[in-house]
Amino acid sequence: MNIWGFLGFSIVLTLMPGPDILFVITQGIRHGKKAGIVFVLGLCTGLLFHIIAVTLGVSALIQGSPAAFSLLKIAGAAYLFYLGVKAFIHRNESAIQPSGSERKEERHLYRRGILMNVLNPKVILFFFSFLPGFVDVNRGNPALQICFLGLLFILQAFVIFSTVAILASQLTSLLMGNPRTAFWVNIVTALIYFVIGISILFV
Repeated sequence: MNIWGFLGFSIVLTLMPGPDILFVITQGIRHGKKAGIVFVLGLCTGLLFHIIAVTLGVSALIQGSPAAFSLLKIAGAAYLFYLGVKAFIHRNESAIQPSGSERKEERHLYRRGILMNVLNPKVILFFFSFLPGFVDVNRGNPALQICFLGLLFILQAFVIFSTVAILASQLTSLLMGNPRTAFWVNIVTALIYFVIGISILFV
C-alpha cells in the first residue's frame, strides 16, 4: 500500500477546482469562518458514507444498476437545484447572521454538506475507481486497507478545506457587509448550484 503516493494524489485532487472546493469557498465567504468549517465537517461526514459504500461493495451495485444510479443522480441534482433556487430567492439578503441564529444556520450547513456529498454520484464513482488502485492485495484484508485510505483522504480533505474556508472567511465582512456585493455573491452561489446540479445529471 503506497501511503505517501496516495496522500500526494489525494492532496492534488482536493486542491483541484471542483464542486466541493467551490462550495467551501462560497460558504466561507457568505457565512464566515466557523460556519465554513461546520460545512466542511458535513462534507467529510458525507465522505464516510462513500467510504463505507466502497468497502461493502454497495457502489458497485449502484453502478451496475442503471435505475438506482439514475435515481441517485436525479435526487442529487434536485437537491442542488433546490439550493440554487433558495440562494436566488434570497439574493438581496446578507448572509451575516445575528448571533441568535448562528447555531441554527450551522446545523443547516452541516446537514447540507452531508447531503451534497451523499447525493453526488460522481463521488461514488471517484472512490470506487480511485481507492482500490492503492490497495496491496499481498497485504491481505482489502476492506481494511480501503477504510484506512478512505479515512486518510477524509483527514487531508478536512485540513485543506478548513484552511480554504478560513481564508475565504476573510472576505465575509468586505463582501457580505455590502448589499451590492452580497447580491452578486448570492447570484454566483446560485449559479454554482445550478451548474453542478446539471453536470450531475450528465455523469
